[in-house]
Amino acid sequence: MMGIVRNVRVWFVPEEVRREGATPDYRFSLANERTFLAWLRTALALIGGGFAVDQFLPDLRWGWRVGLALALLAAGVLCSLRAVNHWVRCERAMRRNEDLPVSRFPALLSAVVAVVALVMVVVVLVGWEGRA
Repeated sequence: MMGIVRNVRVWFVPEEVRREGATPDYRFSLANERTFLAWLRTALALIGGGFAVDQFLPDLRWGWRVGLALALLAAGVLCSLRAVNHWVRCERAMRRNEDLPVSRFPALLSAVVAVVALVMVVVVLVGWEGRA
Protein backbone atom coordinates (compact mmCIF):
# COMPACT_ATOMS: atom_id res chain seq x y z
CA MET A 1 0.00 0.00 0.00
CA MET A 2 2.81 2.42 0.85
CA GLY A 3 4.37 1.79 -2.57
CA ILE A 4 1.18 2.91 -4.30
CA VAL A 5 0.94 6.03 -2.13
CA ARG A 6 4.60 6.84 -2.83
CA ASN A 7 4.11 6.38 -6.57
CA VAL A 8 1.05 8.65 -6.63
CA ARG A 9 2.88 11.25 -4.52
CA VAL A 10 5.72 11.30 -7.06
CA TRP A 11 3.19 12.17 -9.78
CA PHE A 12 2.73 15.54 -8.09
CA VAL A 13 6.28 15.96 -6.72
CA PRO A 14 8.48 14.85 -9.61
CA GLU A 15 11.56 16.37 -7.98
CA GLU A 16 11.70 13.19 -5.88
CA VAL A 17 12.60 11.21 -8.98
CA ARG A 18 15.77 13.30 -9.33
CA ARG A 19 16.99 12.04 -5.97
CA GLU A 20 17.38 8.55 -7.42
CA GLY A 21 20.35 7.41 -9.45
CA ALA A 22 22.07 9.56 -12.06
CA THR A 23 20.64 11.90 -14.64
CA PRO A 24 20.07 9.97 -17.88
CA ASP A 25 20.79 11.30 -21.34
CA TYR A 26 18.20 14.04 -21.89
CA ARG A 27 17.12 12.48 -25.18
CA PHE A 28 15.79 9.48 -23.25
CA SER A 29 13.91 11.65 -20.78
CA LEU A 30 12.41 13.66 -23.63
CA ALA A 31 11.43 10.45 -25.45
CA ASN A 32 9.78 9.27 -22.23
CA GLU A 33 7.85 12.55 -22.10
CA ARG A 34 6.74 12.19 -25.73
CA THR A 35 5.47 8.71 -24.96
CA PHE A 36 3.58 10.11 -21.97
CA LEU A 37 1.98 12.75 -24.19
CA ALA A 38 1.03 10.11 -26.75
CA TRP A 39 -0.75 8.15 -24.01
CA LEU A 40 -2.57 11.32 -22.98
CA ARG A 41 -3.71 11.91 -26.57
CA THR A 42 -4.98 8.35 -26.64
CA ALA A 43 -6.84 8.95 -23.37
CA LEU A 44 -8.44 12.12 -24.74
CA ALA A 45 -9.50 10.29 -27.90
CA LEU A 46 -11.12 7.53 -25.84
CA ILE A 47 -12.92 10.05 -23.64
CA GLY A 48 -14.09 11.94 -26.72
CA GLY A 49 -15.30 8.68 -28.24
CA GLY A 50 -17.26 7.90 -25.08
CA PHE A 51 -19.00 11.26 -25.20
CA ALA A 52 -19.62 10.88 -28.94
CA VAL A 53 -21.31 7.51 -28.46
CA ASP A 54 -23.54 8.96 -25.75
CA GLN A 55 -24.43 12.16 -27.61
CA PHE A 56 -24.63 11.07 -31.23
CA LEU A 57 -26.35 7.71 -30.91
CA PRO A 58 -29.59 8.70 -29.15
CA ASP A 59 -31.59 6.01 -30.96
CA LEU A 60 -29.39 3.22 -29.67
CA ARG A 61 -30.91 1.33 -26.77
CA TRP A 62 -30.06 3.04 -23.51
CA GLY A 63 -28.15 0.09 -22.04
CA TRP A 64 -25.99 -0.36 -25.14
CA ARG A 65 -25.33 3.35 -25.50
CA VAL A 66 -24.40 3.82 -21.86
CA GLY A 67 -22.38 0.60 -21.76
CA LEU A 68 -20.31 1.54 -24.80
CA ALA A 69 -19.87 5.13 -23.64
CA LEU A 70 -18.80 4.06 -20.15
CA ALA A 71 -16.37 1.47 -21.54
CA LEU A 72 -14.67 4.15 -23.63
CA LEU A 73 -14.70 6.70 -20.81
CA ALA A 74 -13.28 4.18 -18.34
CA ALA A 75 -10.57 3.21 -20.82
CA GLY A 76 -9.71 6.90 -21.19
CA VAL A 77 -9.48 7.41 -17.44
CA LEU A 78 -7.30 4.32 -17.00
CA CYS A 79 -5.12 5.35 -19.93
CA SER A 80 -4.49 8.80 -18.47
CA LEU A 81 -3.62 7.38 -15.04
CA ARG A 82 -1.42 4.72 -16.57
CA ALA A 83 0.39 7.36 -18.64
CA VAL A 84 1.71 9.24 -15.63
CA ASN A 85 2.47 6.06 -13.71
CA HIS A 86 4.44 4.64 -16.64
CA TRP A 87 6.30 7.93 -17.11
CA VAL A 88 7.46 7.87 -13.47
CA ARG A 89 8.41 4.19 -13.60
CA CYS A 90 10.43 4.68 -16.80
CA GLU A 91 12.14 7.80 -15.50
CA ARG A 92 13.15 5.97 -12.32
CA ALA A 93 14.42 2.97 -14.26
CA MET A 94 16.53 5.16 -16.52
CA ARG A 95 18.01 7.01 -13.54
CA ARG A 96 18.85 3.68 -11.86
CA ASN A 97 20.27 2.23 -15.09
CA GLU A 98 17.70 -0.59 -14.95
CA ASP A 99 15.65 -2.23 -17.66
CA LEU A 100 12.55 -0.27 -18.56
CA PRO A 101 9.39 -1.61 -16.92
CA VAL A 102 7.11 -3.85 -18.91
CA SER A 103 3.36 -3.62 -18.85
CA ARG A 104 0.30 -5.59 -19.90
CA PHE A 105 -1.71 -2.37 -20.11
CA PRO A 106 -1.25 -1.81 -23.87
CA ALA A 107 -2.61 -5.31 -24.57
CA LEU A 108 -5.53 -4.77 -22.18
CA LEU A 109 -6.35 -1.38 -23.69
CA SER A 110 -6.16 -2.84 -27.20
CA ALA A 111 -8.53 -5.64 -26.22
CA VAL A 112 -11.06 -3.21 -24.72
CA VAL A 113 -10.96 -0.96 -27.78
CA ALA A 114 -11.29 -3.97 -30.09
CA VAL A 115 -14.34 -5.28 -28.20
CA VAL A 116 -16.00 -1.86 -28.26
CA ALA A 117 -15.22 -1.55 -31.98
CA LEU A 118 -16.72 -4.98 -32.69
CA VAL A 119 -19.87 -4.07 -30.80
CA MET A 120 -20.07 -0.85 -32.82
CA VAL A 121 -19.70 -2.85 -36.06
CA VAL A 122 -22.65 -4.99 -35.01
CA VAL A 123 -24.65 -1.87 -34.13
CA VAL A 124 -23.91 -0.35 -37.54
CA LEU A 125 -24.69 -3.55 -39.45
CA VAL A 126 -27.89 -4.37 -37.56
CA GLY A 127 -28.98 -0.76 -37.18
CA TRP A 128 -30.51 0.83 -34.14
CA GLU A 129 -33.10 3.34 -35.33
CA GLY A 130 -36.40 2.98 -33.55
CA ARG A 131 -35.04 0.62 -30.88
CA ALA A 132 -34.50 3.20 -28.15
